[in-house]
Amino acid sequence: MSEWANSGERSAGRAGAASPADAGVDAQDQAALVIEARAVGRRYTEGSLDVTVLDGVDLQVMRGQSLALVGASGSGKSTLLHLLGGLDQPSAGVVRLMGRDWASMSVTEQGAWRNQHLGFVYQFHHLLPEFTALDNVAMPLRIRRLSVPDARRQALQALQAVGLGERALHRPAELSGGERQRVAVARALVTRPACLLADEPTGNLDRRTADTVFELLLQRSREEGTALLVVTHDEQLARRCDRRLELVGGRVAGTAAPRG
Repeated sequence: MSEWANSGERSAGRAGAASPADAGVDAQDQAALVIEARAVGRRYTEGSLDVTVLDGVDLQVMRGQSLALVGASGSGKSTLLHLLGGLDQPSAGVVRLMGRDWASMSVTEQGAWRNQHLGFVYQFHHLLPEFTALDNVAMPLRIRRLSVPDARRQALQALQAVGLGERALHRPAELSGGERQRVAVARALVTRPACLLADEPTGNLDRRTADTVFELLLQRSREEGTALLVVTHDEQLARRCDRRLELVGGRVAGTAAPRG
C-alpha cells in the first residue's frame, strides 16, 4: 500500500476514535460512526411561502462505508447533503459529524471542522483555472497553513493515487473532463477526510468515464476507511455502493440495504 494510503489509514483511525456522541449506541459502532442525521427536517418560509423540503430524515454512515442517496429531482437530496456538510442548518433534528453537532459550533469552528474532517466533490469540478492541478489539490492544505512545499508534496501523492501524477503541472483547460473530475477527487481526499460528500460527481461525464470516477471514489473509501455519501440519479452506480437510501418528497421511502 502506498505512503499516501497508509497515512490516510492512520488519519481515519484517529478520526474513528472520536468521543462517543450517543450513549445508547454500541461502543464499537460509536468508534466507527462518522456522520449522522437524527429526525432532520428543513423548512423554508418567506412571506406566504412555506415549503417543507425534508421531514424526519434519519441516516448514519460508518467508516469505510458507502451510501448512495437517490431520488427524483426536488426530493431533498442536495439539501440533505448541505445539512450533513454543515453548509446549512436544519429546521428540526440534529446533524453530527465525528460526534459534534454542527449547531453547537460557531461559523469559524464549523469551517475548521469541515476542513479537518470533510471532503466535497460536486457535479462541476470547480477547479481554479489559473492554477495547475497540483496547486488546485494543494489548496485545502494551504488553508491549513501548511508550507507550499509540504502542501505540494502531499498534493502530488494524491494526484498519483488517482492516476494523474504526470498531469500535475497542467491547468484545468489542458485536461479532459474526466481528468478534471479526478483532480477534484484528489483535492477532496488530500486532507484524509473522515467523510466524503459527493453531489452528482459523474453527472457531466460519459458512461465509461463515470464508471472510472465512481470506482475511484469507492476504492478510496475502502482503502482509506473514508465514509462516502453520494447523491446520484444513476441507479447503476448506486447499486455499487454498500447501502442505498431513497428520498421521496423529503422523506425516507426506501431503507438503506446491503448491496448484492
